[in-house]
Amino acid sequence: MPDTDATVPPSPVRYALTGARGGFARTLLAQTRHIERLRPAVLCDLDPEGTVALCTELGYDPADLRVCTDAAELAAGGDDRIAVIADAALLEHAAYDVLVEATGSPRAGTLAARTAITTGHHVVMVSKEVDSVSGIALADLARERGVVYTPGIGDQPANLIEWYERTRRLGLDVVAVGKSGEYDLVFDPATGRVRQLDQEIDAPGLAGLLTLGEDVPATLRARAEAVSGLSRSAAADYCEMGVVANHTGLVPDTESLHYPVARAAELADVYALAEDGGVLSRPGAVDVFSVLRLPEEASFAGGVFAVVRTGDPVTWEMLAQKGHVVSRSGRYACLYLPYHFMGVETPLSILDAADHGRAAGLRRPAPHAVLAGRARGPLAAGTRLDMGGHHHDVTGVAPVLLDTAQAPGDVAPLYLAAHATLARDVPAGALLRLDDLADADGDLLDAWSHARAGFTNDRNR
Repeated sequence: MPDTDATVPPSPVRYALTGARGGFARTLLAQTRHIERLRPAVLCDLDPEGTVALCTELGYDPADLRVCTDAAELAAGGDDRIAVIADAALLEHAAYDVLVEATGSPRAGTLAARTAITTGHHVVMVSKEVDSVSGIALADLARERGVVYTPGIGDQPANLIEWYERTRRLGLDVVAVGKSGEYDLVFDPATGRVRQLDQEIDAPGLAGLLTLGEDVPATLRARAEAVSGLSRSAAADYCEMGVVANHTGLVPDTESLHYPVARAAELADVYALAEDGGVLSRPGAVDVFSVLRLPEEASFAGGVFAVVRTGDPVTWEMLAQKGHVVSRSGRYACLYLPYHFMGVETPLSILDAADHGRAAGLRRPAPHAVLAGRARGPLAAGTRLDMGGHHHDVTGVAPVLLDTAQAPGDVAPLYLAAHATLARDVPAGALLRLDDLADADGDLLDAWSHARAGFTNDRNR
C-alpha cells in the first residue's frame, strides 16, 4: 500500500561565509559536513588558497572547491561546487540563501551584510563588532527587504537573547542577564595559585574567600584584589553585552560592568539588588562575571545566565532542593546555560532564517546601549587607533558600555573609531567623540547616524 504521507524532502540550504578562515568559521564548516541539508556555497576570505587548504583539511573534496575572481566565473560553476572568493563585492552575483558574516571587521562586515540584504538574502551576523555599529541599520534594512537579520546561535549574544525571551515568556521577573568571561579563574588550594588560560599567579588569599560570607560586595572586592594580577575584561565582552542590550532593552548597571569574581552557585546572591545584599543598583541589567572554580569543578564554558526574582517560596524551595541556584534569601534565582558552541550551533540560525524567516529574540533591535571608549592615557592628535588581538581591542582605548539614555549624543562607537586617526588631542579618561575622528569611515558613519536617530529613553521592556 503506498505511503500517502510521503512528502518531498526539504531543499538544501546554501550559505555564504565571510571570514572563512577564522576560528568561528572553521567550527561552522566542520559541522556543516554532518548536516545533510546544509551546504556552503560561497566562501569569502582575503586568502582564497588558505581557505581551500582549510576545507581540504576538514574533509571537503578539493574538486568541489573553485577559486573565482569575477562574476562570470561565479556564474559558470553551477550549484554543486563551492565558490571561493577574495572580494566580498562578488556576493552580489552569487547564489546562496543566507550570509554568515564572520570577518570581525566593522567596515568589511557592514558592506558584506548590506550587499546580502539588498540582494534578497538573510544575514546571520557573527561579527559583534559590526553589530555594535551597524546592527540597527542593517536590521531595519532587512525588515524593509523582507529578509532576516539575526545574531548567530552558538555565540553568547544570540544564546542570551533567546534565553532572556524564554524567561519572559514564562512570566519571570528578570533582574539581570549576562555571560561569563571567556576564561575561568581556576584556583588550586593545594598550591595557592590561580590560573586563567595560560596565565598563572599566586593568590593564596582566595583560599579564605571561596564562600561569599555575609557581606557579598566585600567578599567580591577581596576576590578582585586577590586576582588583580590577571586581566579579566575584554572588549569582546562589552561588545557582546551591547548587542544583547539592543535586542532586549536591558542596559548596563555601570559602564565598566561589574565583573564580579563569582562561583556559578553564587550568581543569584551576587546579582541581587543592593538593598538585598547584591551588586545591582537597579533591575534590568546586562553584565559579565569571572568564573571562580576549583580544578575538579565543571566550567561555565562562556555560558549565559538570567537572574530572576522568585515568586511562590514553596515552589522555589522545592527547586532549590533539586539543585537549582536560589539565593540564600530565597528572593532570587539564577537560570543558566553553561555553554556556547560557536559555529557548531550556528546551523540552527541558518536553518531558522531560511525555513521560517526567524531571528533570535522577539524584539526589534533599538539603540539601548552604545559600546564606546575612554582614553587609557593622553592620546595625541594624529594617533591611529589600531584594532587587533584576539579580542579586537583598540590601542590606547578602554571599552565602556553606556546606557544611551545617559550617553552624549556625539559619542563615537568603539568600532567606528577603530582604525581611525585622531583629529585632536584626547585627554586621559575622556570619551571618544565623533569630532575626535579625522577620517572615520563614511559607511560606518551612515549606519551609526541611523542608529543615533533612534536614541530614546523608552527601553521597551
